[in-house]
Amino acid sequence: MKQALIVMLACLGMPQLTGCNTMAGLGKDTQAAGRSLQSAARK
Repeated sequence: MKQALIVMLACLGMPQLTGCNTMAGLGKDTQAAGRSLQSAARK
């Protein structure tokens, strides 16, 4: 039981460690989606 808890906490902590690198990419994707919506709205 204790090992399962440790493994679960480790798996939940992994995205937080890599989050710094992926947040910039997420921002770029969000900007691209916003631009697409704006251009579609103008047409």
